[in-house]
Order: sequence, then structure tokens, then C-alpha cells
Amino acid sequence: MSIQNRQELEATREKLRLLEEHYEEKQKRQGGDPHVRELTLRSLKRMINELKEEIVRFQSHASASSKSP
Repeated sequence: MSIQNRQELEATREKLRLLEEHYEEKQKRQGGDPHVRELTLRSLKRMINELKEEIVRFQSHASASSKSP
């Protein structure tokens, strides 16, 4: 995945916000299979980190592009 424009950036930020909320909810909930819960939390954390990296990559590229003559 690669963010191409500001509209995609905003959509990615919204996805990130929703994933972070979901992660927090899962962390607080008890019950169920602890192994499945741990795997779910890891997967959510990995997705959260990937979105954060994409946002930083886009912002870095946009910043570098705006500074070029």
C-alpha cells in the first residue's frame, strides 16, 4: 500500500484511528481463548504500525517535494 494523495492520507488516518480504538477495546476485554486474543492483538498492532509508516512515508515525501526547486 502506498498513499498517493491527501484524500488517501485522510482515509488512512481514519483507518488508523479505528484500528487503534479496536486494539484498545480488545486489550481491555477479558475472556475467550488467550492465545487467539494475543494473536489478534499482534495482528492489529502490526496493521497499526504499517499505517503509521505509510503516513510518515507520505509526509516525508510530500515535505521533500515541496522543498525541491
